[in-house]
Amino acid sequence: MGLIIDYQDVDIDRGERLVLKNIDFQLEEGEFCYLVGKVGSGKSSLMKTMYADVPVYKGHRADALGYDLLDIKSRDIPYLRRKMGIVFQDFQLLQDRSAISNLRFVLRATGWKSKEEIENRCEEVLDAVGMSNKGYKMPHELSGGEQQRIVIARALLNHPKLILADEPTGNLDPQTGYQIVDLLHKLCRSGQAILMATHNVQLVEDFPARVVKCIDKHLE
Repeated sequence: MGLIIDYQDVDIDRGERLVLKNIDFQLEEGEFCYLVGKVGSGKSSLMKTMYADVPVYKGHRADALGYDLLDIKSRDIPYLRRKMGIVFQDFQLLQDRSAISNLRFVLRATGWKSKEEIENRCEEVLDAVGMSNKGYKMPHELSGGEQQRIVIARALLNHPKLILADEPTGNLDPQTGYQIVDLLHKLCRSGQAILMATHNVQLVEDFPARVVKCIDKHLE
């Protein structure tokens, strides 16, 4: 097992406001970790630095999947992001096309050419999230839980080593939220590292894993 995230003495700044400071955080291949804390505590900002949506303000080391985030070039950011999958709270599915067309769009945008390989990969990820019979549906025809499963399928497309799940149960009812967290744990057991931000303490207790807390601009 090796480190896929390695932050040492990192500060994160958002528009002249220090969000987190002196951060030491490591994540290993295949590990599940919860990032917990109140709304506004810096969970999302920390995750956004990992895919270079928010710059790392300063630090001794800030590595993600082999990229130095302290000195990453703009041209390298798309390649960094292809190595990880991102699951958003608000789904961010394209509403004008079916679930499987959302997946095809991502694969074409990330360089896949073969129509057969695209179809095979879409079917694989839909099957992995229990949605193999729902790919033809439009997003508005799917429940919130089903949409989130499609989002997770999208995150899996390019065989990522890391999935960042930012409050993935935030817009779901409790039972559906449990199903989504159970799915993420199953994916972790199959090899993906998962970093999941949440403020749902009950979920953390019911699906135990490593917990890191954002408190007073620090990680504990």
